[in-house]
Amino acid sequence: MRKFLISILSCAAALVSAPSWAWDDGMTPFVVSPDAVVERMLYLAQPKAGERLVDLGSGDGRIVIEAAKRFGARGLGVDIDPRLVNLARDRAKQAGVESLTSFEVQDLFETDLRGVGVVTMYLLPEVNLKLVPRLLAQLKPGARIVSHDYDLGAWPFDEMIELALAEKMVGSNGRSRVFLWLVPADARGRWVAEVPELGGRWHFDVAQEYQILDVQVRAGGSNMVVRGARLRGEEIRLVVTGLVGGKGYNTLFAGKVTDGRIHGILRVSDGENYKPIPWKATRQP
Repeated sequence: MRKFLISILSCAAALVSAPSWAWDDGMTPFVVSPDAVVERMLYLAQPKAGERLVDLGSGDGRIVIEAAKRFGARGLGVDIDPRLVNLARDRAKQAGVESLTSFEVQDLFETDLRGVGVVTMYLLPEVNLKLVPRLLAQLKPGARIVSHDYDLGAWPFDEMIELALAEKMVGSNGRSRVFLWLVPADARGRWVAEVPELGGRWHFDVAQEYQILDVQVRAGGSNMVVRGARLRGEEIRLVVTGLVGGKGYNTLFAGKVTDGRIHGILRVSDGENYKPIPWKATRQP
């Protein structure tokens, strides 16, 4: 009898001490994102009118509904719980955005993300990590991913907001973090640009991991110093310093990476002048 009682008490203690969100089947429990967090998520995502937004694990539908009300985005919410999907549909109807929103009972790992401009989520950390390959494979460059509380592991975030919340129901210290990622374009390889106004031919050798770039530049027979490099979706920016034709220049290359080409504007400063020059680069085979 004593052993039986000890066994019962041990099980009860384990249940009390276990985190409320740790489900053995790997599913993400429904935890509401406070309104202040939803506001920050949409602030970072910046959905556009008519743009497709998908909320993975949509719960009561508040993110999809707010995106439709405030931005005119066309939203899809997916959740594995039919009760929450029905609740979200009712809330969308009450909010008058039924025509812009839809909610489906669906496994988030089977959700088609092709053509989607914004993905939002509040999932468990291990679920986020499993989603990374799908996000990178299906989303187009420039698409935005916004996550409440948890990051995407090795993929560095582009922006992060932290806020204190009295109504925070899970986690510690009553704080929430909202992360933003922009799906990066593929900028890898050797690029060649003809810039007659600045010494002729420029070579750019670009290595890339996620949106992080390592760039080597050569122009006019000289190696240049790359002071800064940034890839944000399709937008690439390089700040280059060096000598061309015996004269020192600071140059900002800004452009858009699409289909093996970069088109943009460069701005040159030689200490006296600061002028914009159109430029384009082509990726070499």
